[in-house]
Amino acid sequence: MANKVNLIEKCQVGPPQGSVPSPTSIPLSSFDLPWLLNPVSCKRIFFYEFPYSKTHFLQKVFPNLKQSLSRTLKHFFPFSSNIVFPPKPQTPHILYLEGDTLTLTVVESTTTNLNNLVSHTPRDVKCLDPFIPILPSPHVLEDGTLFITPMAIQVTLLPNSGFTICITFNHVVSDGRSLHNFIKFWASLCMSKKDLSSFPFLDRGKIGNSNELKSIFLEELWNMPLNRIGHMNFVPNNNVANDMVKHTIVLRRDQIENLKKLVSIKCQSLGLGTLLHVSTFVVTCSLIWVSNIKLECTQISDEFPNEDEDLYMMVLADCRYFSEMKIPLTYFGNCLVSGLATMKRSKLVGQNGLFEAAIAIGSKVRELQSDPCKGVETLMSIFRNVVKIRQRLLAIAGSPKLGAYESDFGWGKPKLTEVGHVNSPGVFSLSDCRDIEGGIEVGIALEKSHMHKFNIILNELLTNLVLHQD
Repeated sequence: MANKVNLIEKCQVGPPQGSVPSPTSIPLSSFDLPWLLNPVSCKRIFFYEFPYSKTHFLQKVFPNLKQSLSRTLKHFFPFSSNIVFPPKPQTPHILYLEGDTLTLTVVESTTTNLNNLVSHTPRDVKCLDPFIPILPSPHVLEDGTLFITPMAIQVTLLPNSGFTICITFNHVVSDGRSLHNFIKFWASLCMSKKDLSSFPFLDRGKIGNSNELKSIFLEELWNMPLNRIGHMNFVPNNNVANDMVKHTIVLRRDQIENLKKLVSIKCQSLGLGTLLHVSTFVVTCSLIWVSNIKLECTQISDEFPNEDEDLYMMVLADCRYFSEMKIPLTYFGNCLVSGLATMKRSKLVGQNGLFEAAIAIGSKVRELQSDPCKGVETLMSIFRNVVKIRQRLLAIAGSPKLGAYESDFGWGKPKLTEVGHVNSPGVFSLSDCRDIEGGIEVGIALEKSHMHKFNIILNELLTNLVLHQD
């Protein structure tokens, strides 16, 4: 059952007056444009311990959070701007005008405390819905120009135990790396009152600016009805099954290193191919993909599903880590390229499914690294066709490289941080680990009756791998 909250304050926060030139327009790059078709709004929630009263929080903590947010938006002003989608032939862009703000809401939870929320035990995926801000609906002018709000923030007070900070944002403006740079900058200002974090690199004119690719994307977008342009980004997800629960699985560093070693050895011995680099990402995604499909097979009551059916995993790679592209880690915007790792169902559930999944995912990662522009080109088509393959697609949110647990506002690192839009079996999240150095947190959502089976399947896979090694 969802927790109940009472509204305390709702305010608008923007950069300090006069700190950002007005108007300021930032073009959308070929990395940004495909996300106008992204069917999901992105959410990240942080849980902090704060064993003090509501009065203390409102008098001592919230004013500092609000002031430091304003100073942060001076440098990250696209989050308090508007995404503008005008009629053809004008092009979509981010527009800041003096006085533009984002909504910051403070509420109080009346039915729970921090300890009930931060354990890794399964919990109802809807229980945090009241903690998550909803982006306002797009505004359409008479000439058809669409104005889209990119971010909203909510602070939920858990009296005498803690509070949460939840950010809902539109992926068109920012990928996960940019978002976490923003959060860490805000946290740094809140804690020390000084700009100790790196300033964002805002020049999109030099990144992902292929005129040919942008022209192709723009023609597709102009030919779409306006209600396809991000229309699902602003609607709360009311289609989640009532018995859906979310669970965080923790993989230890030794388990991950063992997986990497076994995958390398097994792939070579089977002649399945040679992976140049067996990464944490590759083996973790392979483990979750195989476990997910094996679980699906246990749910079939009448007949076994089509063994020749193609199944997909959406692989995203951050171009900031591609040395040849020379993109700074502080770049503000989207730098993600994508591809679909594809396998037959029979291969995934077979004896060597984990190893063959690693080959497919690892090969796709190498392909993206060698030709990143091809990954940008495919993202639009993936989003356009996602409805057709949704039941056969597994997507990934987040990354262990984002350092989600490094966001310290002055009350210590988060007791828990989660990707809020992991609320269905079609997506899972990856994060660095709260308790174990070098570990990985995997967030998954399944029907309650299936979660226990999934954990059994995953643990059996890990156990069998160790036995085979011995």
